[in-house]
Amino acid sequence: MVHDEFHEICRLIIEHVASPSVRHIRDKDAIGALARRITDCVHRPPGLWSKWPPLREDMIRTASMTWIPVEDLRASLNQYPGPPLTLTDVTQRLNAIHEEEGHWPDEAFRADCLNLYLREREIGTEMIAIAGAIRDFVDEAERQRRERRDREWKERREAEKQALEARFIGGADCSWTTICGSVGIFARKNGRAYRLAPTRDRRWDMYRIERIEDAGKLIGTYRTRGDASKALKLLAYQPEPRW
Repeated sequence: MVHDEFHEICRLIIEHVASPSVRHIRDKDAIGALARRITDCVHRPPGLWSKWPPLREDMIRTASMTWIPVEDLRASLNQYPGPPLTLTDVTQRLNAIHEEEGHWPDEAFRADCLNLYLREREIGTEMIAIAGAIRDFVDEAERQRRERRDREWKERREAEKQALEARFIGGADCSWTTICGSVGIFARKNGRAYRLAPTRDRRWDMYRIERIEDAGKLIGTYRTRGDASKALKLLAYQPEPRW
């Protein structure tokens, strides 16, 4: 029994560090899920999931995110040593694995996974190899999706930044924005232009300006940008002092 637990813990750790995403390896939720799985392994009561010796467990965990048809998966698992498995055995073990890991098969990949499965089955690839190939496909698809979303987010941020710059330069009210890579940031409120510049002690000096190139008149120094923004909401609608 101790040997089985050691084998299982090693498998869990290897599976975790084998992730292609360093972010996923360091993710607090992923580490927490790994810790729970190791704890469950060590403190697993005798007889719990008794039909799942290490070889079957390895197989079903590899296949857990692959959309392989459950009946086919059951037939393959029954070729490994152990008591005969029913469809309920396999379905509920998959559910338990998904709950443990906090990760479920993505519906967006279902059709592609099934197509890959059918192609590999047709040429005679064994089930564990098919499961590994589909798992690799899913990992790569998820990586590409993350990169695409990051790229789209950066593109949206850049478009928003350019739109803010254009609003400020055009004389329209806008929230804080850099202008042509400036160190300070600019905003326009109630038709009045302001510049916010960082200080050496990590505070912010706010200036009332007429043009981007103006040094401007110092209004005040604020601890954070948020504090400066709160002050701006009031200042922009008060009569301007005569400098």
